[in-house]
Amino acid sequence: MNDQCRGIVFHGIGEPERSLERGEDRYWISADRFYRCLDAVLSLPDPSSVYISFDDGNASDHDLALPALAERGLTADFFVLTGRIDQPGSLASDQIGALHRAGMGVGSHGMHHLNWREIAPDTLRTELEGSRAALERICGATIDRASVPFGRFNRQVVAAARAAGYRRLATNEGGSFPRGAFMAPRTNMRADMTDQDYLDLIRGDERFLRKVRRLIGRVRRRFV
Repeated sequence: MNDQCRGIVFHGIGEPERSLERGEDRYWISADRFYRCLDAVLSLPDPSSVYISFDDGNASDHDLALPALAERGLTADFFVLTGRIDQPGSLASDQIGALHRAGMGVGSHGMHHLNWREIAPDTLRTELEGSRAALERICGATIDRASVPFGRFNRQVVAAARAAGYRRLATNEGGSFPRGAFMAPRTNMRADMTDQDYLDLIRGDERFLRKVRRLIGRVRRRFV
């Protein structure tokens, strides 16, 4: 088993059931493309080398992603915006509980989809701790993983997540990471990607220039 994982993150699958934020539509993909991505993961010698996750807590996480994952024997982490729970088009409390009972990971994406780099320390602490408390009430279990909204973070965000007791912080700068690492970089699966792009990412066959861009982006996001 390879000690390294490649992280991929989905946002919405199929047709949105709520009004999208500006630019958010680029992160929604068709159900058929999503299923092909999962089949590509399953075809790998070690499917667990791909860390599958979902951000935002859209209803498609439960309605489309959960049965497709279960059918293939795959697991994923679902990062929920707790301020949207039980709203149309977003996960309901019982659906979050169903994800947890199915063996999926449930984590925090904050409460209100704020840029954690730009908010006051007290607000950041509330985003981290308040969202976790809401999810723990639903799941009846410890919530120890979080995902950074918009992929934007710095040293202060990392320190706040550690101080709040999280054991994993998922980001969006791409690349790979050791299993069990605190920082879990992922790549957004976007609508403007080709099927070959998806396969390259899942198989780890990334182009050299893409790797360079991601390295630059990782350094900029972490230390700015």
